[in-house]
Formats: sequence, C-alpha cells, structure tokens
Amino acid sequence: MSRRILVVDDAAFMRMMIKDILTKNGFEVVGEAADGLQAVEKYNELRPDLVTMDITMPEMDGIAALKAIKSTDPNATVIMCSAMGQQAMVIDAIQAGAKDFIVKPFQADRVIEAIQKALG
Repeated sequence: MSRRILVVDDAAFMRMMIKDILTKNGFEVVGEAADGLQAVEKYNELRPDLVTMDITMPEMDGIAALKAIKSTDPNATVIMCSAMGQQAMVIDAIQAGAKDFIVKPFQADRVIEAIQKALG
C-alpha cells in the first residue's frame, strides 16, 4: 500500500532530494510546500499520511506549521528536518508533536527508517 507524503522545505533542491528518496522506496509524494503557510494549506487540502517538515522557513517556520497542523488534526504524523543539530529546536519540535527528526544532508536509509517507524 502506497503511503501519501507531503514534502515541506524552502529549498527546491532539498524537496527534490527527499522526493527522490521517497519515490524510489515506494512512497507517493502527493504535494510540496515551500513554507509553513503553504504546508498548513496543503495538509488540510491533501490529508497526507505523513509530512516531512523543514524547521527553518520563511512566512511561518516548521514548528509553528507543525502546531497549526496538529491543532486541526491531532493525529497528523510529522517528521521534522533541519540542517541545524540545535538541541532546543529538536526538543521544541518533539514537544509540539513531531514523531521524529532527520538531519540534513539526508541519508536515504535514515529517512526511510524514520518514516517507516513513524507510520508504524
């Protein structure tokens, strides 16, 4: 069964990278967003099984977008992505309801492992 994923990152090449990893591993990328506001809109429109969400983005950051998504769908499954190994941000994201955290640059096996674990 194909799992539907929304990919959120302000960098187009990062979205391409993660989409490539996902599609090669049998996941369906149903949408993309370049900032937190788009992410919330797309989530409500598409209701994907999982969201990969960058933390640092314009308009609305990933943690604010995570909280907004969780407020409309408490069961939303979100994995945060960031280049910064900033402990405080990771803790904020997990407390806000993120299932896991992936550090950039992405390693395919780590991405897939995190997604499979989050989706159960």
